[in-house]
Amino acid sequence: MPIIKPVNGKEPQIPSDCYVAENATIVGDVTMGNQCSVWFNAVIRGDVHFIKMGNKVNVQDGAIIHATYQKAATTIGNNVSIGHNAIVHGCTIQDDVLVGMGSIIMDNCIVERNSIIAAGAVVTENTIVESGSIYAGVPARKIKDISEELISGEIHRIANNYVKYSSWFTS
Repeated sequence: MPIIKPVNGKEPQIPSDCYVAENATIVGDVTMGNQCSVWFNAVIRGDVHFIKMGNKVNVQDGAIIHATYQKAATTIGNNVSIGHNAIVHGCTIQDDVLVGMGSIIMDNCIVERNSIIAAGAVVTENTIVESGSIYAGVPARKIKDISEELISGEIHRIANNYVKYSSWFTS
């Protein structure tokens, strides 16, 4: 049974069509959109500020979503994949974004739509990731523009696949 609990009177809002793994943790002021999935050992902590997620967001195994008290909430758009062991902290991620495995996105960053954060990248505080680009490295920098093939072939494909994967666990 997942840990889903209120903190300071704020309770997670999770639509019935979302999948939450048995050992995931979701606490506090968290609002999820439709067809989201939160996988094994993932943690979404809305205890110190709100976390708002759009539709078809997948938070993969071991990922952490948090915020900074009285400073930086976390907002995630639609069709966003947050890779295994990624950390998303006090930032804004717009629609159609792939956050690679083990990457870190820090406070007050804005990841604009149709972007990819490469695996292992560290997006430092206050960075704006340009729409339609791939950022990689430590600290993360733009390495190239994204092709339409990557947008549909990776970003959309992964978001749609995670809706399918979650159905395997709920049927």
